[in-house]
Amino acid sequence: MNSVSPPDLERWETRFASENYVFGTEPNAFLAREATRLAPGSRVLAVADGEGRNGVFLAERGMDVLSVDFSPNARKKAEALARARGVTLKTETADLREWRWPDAAFDAVAAIFVQFAAPDFRPRFFANMMAALKPGGLLFLEGYRVEQLAYKTGGPSDIAHLYTEAMLREAFGAAEILLLSAEDRDLREGEGHRGRSAVIDLIARRPA
Repeated sequence: MNSVSPPDLERWETRFASENYVFGTEPNAFLAREATRLAPGSRVLAVADGEGRNGVFLAERGMDVLSVDFSPNARKKAEALARARGVTLKTETADLREWRWPDAAFDAVAAIFVQFAAPDFRPRFFANMMAALKPGGLLFLEGYRVEQLAYKTGGPSDIAHLYTEAMLREAFGAAEILLLSAEDRDLREGEGHRGRSAVIDLIARRPA
C-alpha cells in the first residue's frame, strides 16, 4: 500500500504489527490459477506485496521474486513467511510514488489489490508497471470493481480507487490484453478480504 499519506502508513504499520497475517498466507486465487503461464526461473516483481503471501507463492514455484511494499512491518512478515516456507524472497521497502522502477527488467509483474493509487497517480503507476516488464512480459492484476462498495467485504471505501472494465481497457490499450474478466465471487483471504466480492482480473502482455 503506497502513494498514501503518513497517517495511512501508521495505520497499516499498526495493522501489520499483529502476529496474524491480515490477508492470510495463501496466494490470491486468481494469481495461483494463472501462474502456470510463467516458467520456473522467471523474474517477477510483486507490487505492494504486503505480508508476502503472493511473492512467497511465486518463489515456491521456482521464480526469482522481488517483493515491494511501503510497510516495514509487512516486509518483516513477508521475510518470516519465506523463511517458514524455505524459499528465497528478495524484499524492498519503498514508496512506489518515489521508487526508481527498473526498466524492462521483469518477466512478470503481480499487482493484486493494489488500489492505493489516487486517480492523479494511477496512470503513472500503471505505466510504470508495464515499463518494468521485459518485452513479452505479463502483468497480472486483480482489483475491486466499483460494485464492491455495496458488498463492504474489503477494499477501498472511495469509489475513485475502484476499477471498471472500461478504465482498465483504456489504461492498458497499448498492451495485448490476454484476459479481462469481471465477476462476483467469494473471497477467503484472511480477515482482510472475506465474503462476496466484486472483482476484475486482467492479464496484459507488453508488446514484443
